[in-house]
Amino acid sequence: MSVPTLKQAPLQENTRIMGVGAYRPDVIVTNDDVCQWIDSSDEWIRQRTGIITRHRAPADVSVIDMAEGAAREALQKAGIEASQLGAVIVSTVTHPYATPSAAASLADRLGATPAPAFDISAACAGYCYGIAQADALVRSGTADYVLVVGAEKLSDVIDNTERTISFLLGDGAGAVVIGPSDTPGIGPSVWGSDGSKWDAIGMTHSMLDLRELATAGKQGAALSAGEATDVASWPTLRQDGQTVFRWAVWEMAKVAQQALDAAGITSDDLAAFIPHQANMRIIDEMAKKLKLPENVIIARDIADAGNTSAASIPLATHRLLLENPQLSGGLALQIGFGAGLVFGAQVIVLP
Repeated sequence: MSVPTLKQAPLQENTRIMGVGAYRPDVIVTNDDVCQWIDSSDEWIRQRTGIITRHRAPADVSVIDMAEGAAREALQKAGIEASQLGAVIVSTVTHPYATPSAAASLADRLGATPAPAFDISAACAGYCYGIAQADALVRSGTADYVLVVGAEKLSDVIDNTERTISFLLGDGAGAVVIGPSDTPGIGPSVWGSDGSKWDAIGMTHSMLDLRELATAGKQGAALSAGEATDVASWPTLRQDGQTVFRWAVWEMAKVAQQALDAAGITSDDLAAFIPHQANMRIIDEMAKKLKLPENVIIARDIADAGNTSAASIPLATHRLLLENPQLSGGLALQIGFGAGLVFGAQVIVLP
């Protein structure tokens, strides 16, 4: 008995980023504002991190709200309708529901239904993970166009009084549309993880811990239910700053170089370098290790936006193109890295 030959989707050789969008909340938090909560100074924060301000979203603005704002601009700049999307991907670690996904709600708001929609939990590498998946979906013929969004409301998961990470973080969203191209527009993705450093960045408690505390309180334990669910017990972010710094500077420069090699170019061919906006000192050290020429423009959105996790690279790309429109069509190296520990990098053609 003969076996029928299956049809497969026609392959698309090349892809590119077609448009970039951004959403930055209106509330601006200065270093002096931050120093109301921690014993520090504007000078110390600037010297150690390069951050001057960060944006924070008000209570009535959600991760999905910010994602929608960025997505609509990206779609408009790409010149396509939401109904043409073959997939919607949202990279976030701050959507407050384990399920359903932020992406499903976003797809509905945009009018992309019935496009498949899913979230990625890869922290600060989430956007580059999304680009890797969108590139594969378009090239495989599974989708004509894919929306990739990095959206974070980190102000929901910080304790303003702790010193390891809270003062670094901001809120916002960035989005891009990936589609077919006549020429290569997205280089091979170099991505991976190192779970041996799983606890270098993470939450103080799990949701199960919180439930157990609340249950214990209800059963008359020393901790009351009210105490178990107060702000002090809510899971918030912490990091081992020195471990993360050393890993980012030494290991991520190697990953960035691997992305250049995979794309078949050198740092001399770059127009821009767009690293995750984690810390200005990390950005500077990576640039040195890559021996970037002086003409390569380095994204430094962190000064005004802080660290926005999965949103940081698309937000930085958006600002870079606004301030330097001549970069359009040039090559940019982008690399994300963060909790997991996870990393991802690609060379892209700027839209």
